Amino acid sequence: MKQEVVRVVTGELDPAGAGSPGPRRRPAAGPRSWLRALPALRRHRWFLVILAAGTALRVLTMLGYRPALWFPDSYTYIVTVFRPRPDLVRPAGYSAFLKLLEPFHSFAMVTAVQHLLGLATGVLIYRAARRAPRWAATLATVPVLLDAYQIEVEHLLVSDTLFMFLVVAAVTLSLAGRRSAVTGPAVTGSAVAIGLLLAAATLTRTVGQPLIVVLAGWFVLRGRVGGRVGGRIRFAGVLLAAALVPVLVYGAWFHATYQRVGLVGANGAFLYARTMSFADCAKMDPPPELRVLCDPRPAERRPPSQDYLWAKDSPLVVLPGITFSQETDDLAGRFAALAIRSQPLDYAASVLTELGRTFVWGRPIYPDQEIYDYYEFPSASPPPPGRWAARLGVEMGRRYEAGPIGTEVAEPYAGWMRAYQDVARLPGTALLVILLVPPVVAIVRRRRVAGRPGERAGGWRVAGPPGWLLPWSTAVVLLIVPPAVAEFDYRYVLPAVPLACLAAALCVSRAP
Repeated sequence: MKQEVVRVVTGELDPAGAGSPGPRRRPAAGPRSWLRALPALRRHRWFLVILAAGTALRVLTMLGYRPALWFPDSYTYIVTVFRPRPDLVRPAGYSAFLKLLEPFHSFAMVTAVQHLLGLATGVLIYRAARRAPRWAATLATVPVLLDAYQIEVEHLLVSDTLFMFLVVAAVTLSLAGRRSAVTGPAVTGSAVAIGLLLAAATLTRTVGQPLIVVLAGWFVLRGRVGGRVGGRIRFAGVLLAAALVPVLVYGAWFHATYQRVGLVGANGAFLYARTMSFADCAKMDPPPELRVLCDPRPAERRPPSQDYLWAKDSPLVVLPGITFSQETDDLAGRFAALAIRSQPLDYAASVLTELGRTFVWGRPIYPDQEIYDYYEFPSASPPPPGRWAARLGVEMGRRYEAGPIGTEVAEPYAGWMRAYQDVARLPGTALLVILLVPPVVAIVRRRRVAGRPGERAGGWRVAGPPGWLLPWSTAVVLLIVPPAVAEFDYRYVLPAVPLACLAAALCVSRAP
């Protein structure tokens, strides 16, 4: 009788009676099911506390700034929603995201979904770090869940939150099957899913392009996918195909629209702006058709790089026609290539200077006060935009919202978030330390293993690279590429932060 009672409580007794071969009955939902869940909740209690705090902060943001915060790029994205054609400066992935949410006619819905993506990113990081000590996995989620600037960017109508989620999802999915040796449809499905996530990220922000190579290379090096080298190469090939097909289709659409090859039509112009921090025409000796893009001012007296794209007195902007026409963009690209060839050390120094802005302790104003202020929670409703393209975006925004648009600043919630932003952020120096943790730990461990009698320090050839290397290398690429081809921007740093934290958590795990 006592055994039957135990079996009833655990759900092992079937309707036909004790010992009968009938199907096992699921335990009924009720207080006992909650009691059974308590140990799991206790194990993850600190992460759940941080997740709840991050949720509360996002709710306060939505209450304090209704329905959304606007950025200059926001208006272009909105125009593309109603005039579907590739933009010359930004790919249309974020506009497609906005299009999916258009039936709700609510920018509040857009920001709510973006906040959910921010929370989901934290969950993905915690899940991917499950083999690390629980304290390390929990700490890895703190910046993405609690950093005030992360929350503020989620409330902006810009592509960065969507891009971050797509990249983190691709990386964590790549890590999910690391210890598995399964082959066949399951592996192919994973490769397709990862490739599609990378394609979506690339069509949201073009900085996603090199990540396709990074993740494909990871699977070629990895030791257990499909067992042999051929299996790893097939997996990487499927991933590449799944990533490149959507990108090539978008490129065909871009070509059909502009008769140009690429995803955007501003690569040459942005690289030109990047090189104007050091380009010296006296050293370059450009031909006459390129000399019109020279700036006679000394490099130290020149404005930030972005001014060479948007300022009315920029040598590029004063040329006839639109700034991003094929002729102008090609001319700018040729000038930039000549500057880099003629002054390679100056270019390298300029990139390192821009990259160094990522790791300063404070948050100095850069590139100018206007852009800097867009990343701060405002104390008053921002004024309407002045540029024509933005004014057109306002009209389209009213159509999207099916009513007036703007940002209502509601106190005291907005004030609470402004006060929180003054104290809750990840300093750049802390990010540098987080990035240094994995390689330092790896070197220390390698030396310890090498010092043991009979031990070998190697292992990559058998088990593949360590798990932390994928998120770490992805974070490094995300940090280096913008300063190399455009310029440093605070919001460009945010997608790399959760990946850097994940790498740091994984490196302290004993699992390979």
